[in-house]
Amino acid sequence: MPPPVRIAVLGCAGIARRRMLPAFARTPGITPVLVASRDAARARELARAYGCRHVQGYAAALDAPDVDAVYLPLPAALHADWAEAALRAGKHVLAEKPLALAPDRTGRLLALAAARGLVLAENVMFPHHRQHTAVRALVRAGAIGELRSLSAAFAVPRLPDEDIRHRPELGGGALWDTGVYPVRAAVHHLGGGLRVVGAALSRGPGRLVDTAGSALLVRDDGVTAHLSFGLDHAYRNVCELWGTRGRITVERAFTPPADLAPLVRLENGTGTREIPLPPDDQVRNTVLAFRTAVRSRTTPPDDGIREQARLLDGIRRRAYIRSADDPASTGAPYRAGR
Repeated sequence: MPPPVRIAVLGCAGIARRRMLPAFARTPGITPVLVASRDAARARELARAYGCRHVQGYAAALDAPDVDAVYLPLPAALHADWAEAALRAGKHVLAEKPLALAPDRTGRLLALAAARGLVLAENVMFPHHRQHTAVRALVRAGAIGELRSLSAAFAVPRLPDEDIRHRPELGGGALWDTGVYPVRAAVHHLGGGLRVVGAALSRGPGRLVDTAGSALLVRDDGVTAHLSFGLDHAYRNVCELWGTRGRITVERAFTPPADLAPLVRLENGTGTREIPLPPDDQVRNTVLAFRTAVRSRTTPPDDGIREQARLLDGIRRRAYIRSADDPASTGAPYRAGR
């Protein structure tokens, strides 16, 4: 039996408390050993719940000899710097998305990890859910004929004013938060070679970051992806693939609860059929995949990080952003997060 992967959590963000630490604790072969925070009291409280120790400051966690890997639930603008620091300290890294706010930085981090024989993974979890495996199988089997288009949307209701996703200096904004999901869905189901041919971003009243966006991507063979995302919307969480003879729709495409039995809806010439699937825990599956990668010291080559980073940057560069505070404006090139 190989030894467990000993992991340190750098930060006490909600996703660490609600999702990742519970998953680390219940997954065989991985053990949380340390929680780090700038606030010693918060680190102590969270560490106590999982029977591990705490330290004040993230750098102290990287010096710990009993830590094999780190998980980074930090604000988006901090991911790249701390991922690089962890890799240079000899630690494997599981970072929240996006790994970096520029594709060249993403490439340098992946190259650094490869050069040092370390795993660098981005915590986009939905590709690990079996409903997307089922969708791929249906498409390969010709259930909707030749694939023509994908549409995906992920948006959440208005966030509190003090939420860090409203702060541009921390990498806030819809593109870096909810926009990652439909972009990764396009990469996951359509593969590489997509180009950004249109994009729009907008800011809600009083906001310094984008709170809504959309993008049109196209492949050389004409297959398109229509993507929408936002931080100030009625909740929407869907992915649809449309072909010459039908379409497949997945609700709760990106964040299905572990106890949800998903339904994949298939519509074609024979009618509409709802295909029930057993519940699946994409958080646990993601942790298992990271554990397996660390044990073999290899990152899967088709994980989509590079392609996602390239497309996010393409959307950012292509888009013009309009502010609700000045509806008569003609827009200006998007510059947040550079």
